[in-house]
Amino acid sequence: MTLGPLMIDIAGTSLSAADRELLQHPLIGSVLLFSRNYVDRSQLLALIGEIHAVRSPALLIAVDQEGGRIQRFREGFSALPPLRRIGQAYDGDAQQGLSMARALGWLMAAELLACGVDFSFAPCIDLDYGLSEIIGDRAFHARASVVAALAVGYVHGMRDAGMAATAKHFPGHGAVVADSHLALPIDRRELADLDADLLPYRRLIANGLPAVMVAHVLFPAVDDVPASFSQRWIVGELRQQLQFPGLVVADDLTMAAAASVGALTERAARALAAGCDVLPVCNDRPGVERLLDHFKPRVDPASQLRLIRMRGRKQPVFETLEASASWRSARQWLARSAAKPELKFEPAAGEAGGD
Repeated sequence: MTLGPLMIDIAGTSLSAADRELLQHPLIGSVLLFSRNYVDRSQLLALIGEIHAVRSPALLIAVDQEGGRIQRFREGFSALPPLRRIGQAYDGDAQQGLSMARALGWLMAAELLACGVDFSFAPCIDLDYGLSEIIGDRAFHARASVVAALAVGYVHGMRDAGMAATAKHFPGHGAVVADSHLALPIDRRELADLDADLLPYRRLIANGLPAVMVAHVLFPAVDDVPASFSQRWIVGELRQQLQFPGLVVADDLTMAAAASVGALTERAARALAAGCDVLPVCNDRPGVERLLDHFKPRVDPASQLRLIRMRGRKQPVFETLEASASWRSARQWLARSAAKPELKFEPAAGEAGGD
């Protein structure tokens, strides 16, 4: 059976009979886990084992485990700082900031892989313009060059552990006030004014970035639909101009900002037609069921291959991981991040994208 483009969620800490039936549908290729799906590591291992047993090849498992506010699994996992802490470390000592980024990227990925999670939607590489509350301290820094350098280090750390990174939220969510979970953010800048936002993507793509998540943000000077539904953005800019060959993930299609293009079936069809490979549809089980009844996309072998490449490398059990020198070293960097004092950022506005 092939892995389909839909990524869905489940309600509880184990699979129901209805979950098992749904996960067998060929349009589904991956599962996104939330805090409600987690009790402890033993339960998580059992849940992932249940999901993997549903079909072959096994469905992929994803989670949002950035750190700070966005960390779905907490008890039993390292308490990761928001990415802004890494940027603050860089401001104090650039080399230490880069080392911290790589160590914490490795730590996040290694702990998840030890429990069977394939990938985390990380890192967030939006710039900190001081405007977006939903981004806020999820951003490494205000300066594009610093975000690019730290993101490369973080992604290399994830790669060292055996996890493929997903940079988000393309082409940028940091310069808008609205939260796309609740409303459609509109960024009125011209394409030429987005060089700084795109710089981290250029650097990461040059370093083999595996995946990108596209934002539900409207850039009316570029296209009349949000980036997640825009061939102009996904094919024209991401694929052709930036030469990105990896997986493209839409932000969750149930978010309020996505409603601007129509009902859920139309959103899925338009995101797929625009060039997205993975379509997350979470926290709306009736919507998923309607989608499975009415959404009839063609199978794209290239898209399938890009998704399969996101499967995580198997890691030792968690107890073995905790006994390793790499884990102890990463935990030392974690302690340093916790001790870093708050620093004031320079505004990102006006920074050129060519640095």
